[in-house]
Amino acid sequence: MISHETVARYLQRLASNDPTPGGGAAAALHAATGAALASMVAGFTTGRRYADVQKEAEHLAERARSVISVALHAAQEDERLFGQLIAAYQMPRGDGPAKAVRSAAIQQATAGAAEPLVATVQAADEVLQLAERLLVIGNRSVISDVAAAAESARAALSIALVTLEMNINALDDAQQRERLLIAVRRAEAAIIQSEEITRQVRVGVSA
Repeated sequence: MISHETVARYLQRLASNDPTPGGGAAAALHAATGAALASMVAGFTTGRRYADVQKEAEHLAERARSVISVALHAAQEDERLFGQLIAAYQMPRGDGPAKAVRSAAIQQATAGAAEPLVATVQAADEVLQLAERLLVIGNRSVISDVAAAAESARAALSIALVTLEMNINALDDAQQRERLLIAVRRAEAAIIQSEEITRQVRVGVSA
């Protein structure tokens, strides 16, 4: 399981010619990294200078830790569900009923494989909400890590977006496609937000 292996072991598996883990899992781990960075900034927002916002910072850190768990679960689910999609594609092609069964299995597995990507978009979006608030109240000594959190979230969003678009193109069901398009639009908007957070951090540290 991704959450229980070393970074080196995960990267070895990612670099191998095995189909899992892949981009979806990587996206989720980017979201988890962003959440961890947000938690770190919130954790440093303590002491007399930040007494007025320390309780809020503690709450933000708690939210960030929750996002880490969600994102790690998404990474693990992406690996599992993409494995099911591969298995569906490996079913005998056949003719008639067998062909229909294989096609239905691929459609079902494609829709399933998209779920961790949707969860990753939601997790990355949450990271950006945390980063946006920490941009205001966070410890100025680690404010660059707010941008790091936003950029990690942006990487997660960009990867999830392009992978979702691949899934959308492979789905026949219009309702399923529309549901995933909602996640795509959310990712697009969040990417713009991440760029703005980073811009604001850069302006702040350059002042």
